[in-house]
Amino acid sequence: MYSAGMESRIRVVVGKPGLDGHDRGVKVVARALRDAGMEVIYTGLHQTPEQIVQTAIQEDAAAIGLSILSGAHMTLFARVLEVLREQHAEDIVVFGGGIIPDEDIPELQRLGVAQIFTPGATTEEIVDWVRAAIPQAAR
Repeated sequence: MYSAGMESRIRVVVGKPGLDGHDRGVKVVARALRDAGMEVIYTGLHQTPEQIVQTAIQEDAAAIGLSILSGAHMTLFARVLEVLREQHAEDIVVFGGGIIPDEDIPELQRLGVAQIFTPGATTEEIVDWVRAAIPQAAR
């Protein structure tokens, strides 16, 4: 039963786009989000941006979290954001992390990526950021 003081659950789709096969970090983040009370849908390895966006729309997710270690972050983040625009789903917040050079972060943010977490970010930082970034109305 829902009560006024009860926070509704944030739905987050977490994905590994492209050819990157390293998923330990994304699984740690997914588990941390889940343990923090969020509903997490992990799409698995080798997903296309189109597949990740389609999952987010089908699951009525408020956010998409991408993990990219392959060096293709500029292309993959840009394509996810493009597909969201094509699907009229720009209200889905996109964030991510991985091996992303500091000099690329401003350009990713200019494209519409809400937050980038680089190595050393704690799961607590990520959880806190997601809670703050997702408006109550989107939950």
